[in-house]
Amino acid sequence: MRAHEPQAEAQGFAIIGYAARFPGAADVDEFWDVLRQGRDAISEVPSDRWDVNEFYDPDPDAPGKIVTRRAGFIDDVTGFDAPFFGLSNRETMLIDPQHRLLLETAWQAVEHSGTAPSSLANTKTGVFMGLGTHDYLGLISEQLSYEEIEAYVAIGTSAAAGAGRISYGLGLQGPAVTVDTACSSSLVAIHQACQALRYGECDLALVGGANALLSAKTAMTFSHAHMLAPDGKCKTFDASADGYVRGEGCGVIVVKRLADAIRDGDRIRAVIRGSAINQDGASGGLTVPNGVAQQRVIAEALQSAGVAPGDVGYLEAHGTGTSLGDPIEIQAAGAAFGKGREADRPLLIGSVKTNIGHLEAAAGIAGVIKVILALEHEVLPKHLHFQKPSPHIPWDRLPVRVVDEATPWVRDGRPRIAGVSSFGFSGTNSHVIISEAPAEAAQAAAAPAPSDERRFSLLPLSARSREALVQLAQEYRGWLADHPDAPLADICFTAGAGRSHFEHRAALLVNSTESAREALGALADDRPAPGLVRGDCVDRPKTAWLFTGQGSQY
Repeated sequence: MRAHEPQAEAQGFAIIGYAARFPGAADVDEFWDVLRQGRDAISEVPSDRWDVNEFYDPDPDAPGKIVTRRAGFIDDVTGFDAPFFGLSNRETMLIDPQHRLLLETAWQAVEHSGTAPSSLANTKTGVFMGLGTHDYLGLISEQLSYEEIEAYVAIGTSAAAGAGRISYGLGLQGPAVTVDTACSSSLVAIHQACQALRYGECDLALVGGANALLSAKTAMTFSHAHMLAPDGKCKTFDASADGYVRGEGCGVIVVKRLADAIRDGDRIRAVIRGSAINQDGASGGLTVPNGVAQQRVIAEALQSAGVAPGDVGYLEAHGTGTSLGDPIEIQAAGAAFGKGREADRPLLIGSVKTNIGHLEAAAGIAGVIKVILALEHEVLPKHLHFQKPSPHIPWDRLPVRVVDEATPWVRDGRPRIAGVSSFGFSGTNSHVIISEAPAEAAQAAAAPAPSDERRFSLLPLSARSREALVQLAQEYRGWLADHPDAPLADICFTAGAGRSHFEHRAALLVNSTESAREALGALADDRPAPGLVRGDCVDRPKTAWLFTGQGSQY
C-alpha cells in the first residue's frame, strides 16, 4: 500500500480512551455527574483570576469593564506536577497553563485507553491539539522586566509547543500539530487526526484542546463585542438568549483506526464515522455565522461517514446562546438532517455549553466527550435554561426537538449516531459524526474474564514519590468501592500492562475485591498486611566517558 492511499476509507476511527477537566468536574466521572444531574457549573470569577468587583459593570460599553461576573472555571488551573514530567520549577513557571493541562490530560487519556504511556515512545503516534487564547503570554509579558525575559518564555508560550511538548515528553514520532480556528479548533483537530490516520501518517492519535481564563483583558474584548451573557447563563435556543458564557477546561481523546482497535482487542468507547471542515468565505461578516456553509459541512460529514441524515438521532450543537447564531444553526441543522427523516423521529438537539459554558478552543472536544458519555450511559442529558423557545426559530417547520429533560437514548432498531458541530468566529466550520461501538467490539469488551476466587492476582502499583503512591492506593480503593463487581483479573492486568512503572512501588497479592480494598487501605495507611510488599526500584546509573581534547570543545 502506498503511503498516500487511504487506510480506513469506510471503517471509521475508534475512540479508545479519554480524559478531561471541565468546570465543576475534576475528571470525566465528575463531568458525567454534572451532566446527569443537570447542573450549571458556572460560578463567579474567583479571586485568583481577577478582581470581579473592580472590572464588573452592567454597561457592556463601559471602558475597561466586563458585563458579567460569571464564567466556567476549573480548580487550580495553574497547578502542575512538574517533577512527574521531569520539568524544573523555573521552566514550569514559564509554561502556559493550557500546555500543562494538555500534558497531564493526555497522559490520563492514554492510561484510560489501557495503554502504558511509556510504551508509546518511538511510535507513530500523532498529537493534534486545539488552542486559541494567549492570556499567559500577556500576563508574564507585563510581569517580567526586560532582564527577566529568557528563552523559556518563547518556548513556554508558543502555541506550537502545546502539541509538541506532549510528543517530546512521551517520545512520540507522529505529527504534532496545534490548531487555531478559534471556537472550532479542537473539532478541526479531530478531523485532521482522522486524516492523518487515514493516510498512514500516524497509527494512534492524541486529540483535544484546552482553554484557560487568566486575563480580564481577553474577557473585556468579548464584552465590548456584546458577545457575553450578562447573567452568566447560556440560554441556547431560548427566547432570552443574549450571549455566550466563557468557560475553561481541557479534554483529550485517544483515536486509532477502527480495524486496528478491533485487531488489538481495545475497548472501543465510540466510533468517529466521518468528519468535514469548511469555511464561510465572503459572507455577512467575519464573525457572522453562515447557515449555508454550516449546512454544507454537515452534508459533507454525513457523506464522509456513509450515514443517511435520518439515521442521526442526536445533534450536539455548537449552540452558544446568541440570538443571531442559534436560529442560523438550528435551521441549517434542520435542513441538513431533515432529508428523508421520518416525521415521528425528530432530531434531538442539545448543547453542553448550557452546563459548563463555551470553552472556546476546547468547545468541540467537550461536546465530543459528552456524546461518548451519553452513548456509554445510554442517556441524553438535559439541555439547561430552555424555558421559552426562541421566537426567531420556526419550530413548526423544523424536524428537531430540544432535549429539555434527560432522555433514554434507545437504539430503535438502528445504531445510535450523533453529530457534533463546532463553528469558529473566523468562519471555519467543522462537523463530526460519532456512533456507538460496533456490536462485536462491544460484546468483546463486555465479556467477563474467567473468574476463580481460589486464584490469586498480583496488583502492581507505582508512583514517582511515596506520597503519590499513597494517593494512588486511595484512588484505587475508592474506585473499587464504587465498582465492587469489576473483574479483579482485568484490574490487575491493566495495572501491570497498561500503566508506566515508576520508582516507588508496591505489589498486592489479592484474591477478591474485598481483599484488594483491605490491602490498599493498609498501603495508604502505611500498615503491614498479608500479601503487601513495598519497595523502591532504582535503575543503576550509567557511566559516560567524555574526552575533550584540549578542552575548548566537545
